[in-house]
Amino acid sequence: MTAIGVAAIVAIFAVLGLFTAVQARRIERRFPPAGELVPVEGGAIHVVEASAQGEERGVVLLLHGASGNHADMMAALAAPLSALGFRVVAVDRPGHGWSTRFFGRRASSPAVQAELIRAALAARGVDRAIVVGHSLAGVLSLALALQAPEFARALVLLAPVSHPWRGGVSWYYTVSAVPWLGRAFRWLVVMPAGLFALGPGVRGVFAPNVAPLGYAEATGLKLVLSPRRFCANAEDVVDLKAFVVDLVGRYPSVAAPVEIVAGARDGVVSVELHSLGCSRDIPGAALTLLPGVGHSPHHAATEEVVAAILRAEARAAASETRVGELRVAAAG
Repeated sequence: MTAIGVAAIVAIFAVLGLFTAVQARRIERRFPPAGELVPVEGGAIHVVEASAQGEERGVVLLLHGASGNHADMMAALAAPLSALGFRVVAVDRPGHGWSTRFFGRRASSPAVQAELIRAALAARGVDRAIVVGHSLAGVLSLALALQAPEFARALVLLAPVSHPWRGGVSWYYTVSAVPWLGRAFRWLVVMPAGLFALGPGVRGVFAPNVAPLGYAEATGLKLVLSPRRFCANAEDVVDLKAFVVDLVGRYPSVAAPVEIVAGARDGVVSVELHSLGCSRDIPGAALTLLPGVGHSPHHAATEEVVAAILRAEARAAASETRVGELRVAAAG
């Protein structure tokens, strides 16, 4: 290769890197933190809340999936749940949105994420909640219920990932998670390619349903394209399968009431493998399968998801009543 050719390649790389840096800064200014950065063990978890309207009946914790942040869940569920009297709390998972990526790649573990999120919520006075997890956060919700059963009052799993699958994950996640090659890929390719593919990507996730008008802008979706956030996202996705393999055998020990809501037309996560697997392996788990709905039931079928949360609350209350009666009987 001639010196001119080398210079041209270096110039192209420099332009792409500069483009990524400028765009990442611009996106961060456009979508600043919406809530409080709660200090936790060398970093902070971004916590966003919607207060209960009227008398508070309890806390609902919303956990987002891959390639997003807290706003995906809040945009769909905060208003209807707060109107019913719930205190609604959402977080950016570690490394996503405005939350710190604690401990480097160790933070890809749903167990580590669960521990950090619980610590942040404890600082805000939340020690018990109905946990609602979408997609990848299905595993996070299950890990949370298993390691802190006193925290998880009930689980509502929306189009969850939960069971080992054949094969790997999308190639761009695999490349992005490789230490050196991934860094170059994230700085030179992800931002320009991601901006170009954002619209088709959103349509694919919501299919066969239509994404809410202005969804990407309302949820700050472009934040995930910054190099550090895309790195966290890729590590979460690439490392998830090994964690699921270790966790799946413990699902029969989940004590919290579990409601599962999935779209029958989900083209992103297999309903048969994951949602049906949860309903089979978790004692007492109830599955609601929604005809004509894709991977985002909280947006496409909000009323049905809220109804599932109310069912989970009622089941939790009934269980708590039984426990209280047994304690009274034992004390007598």
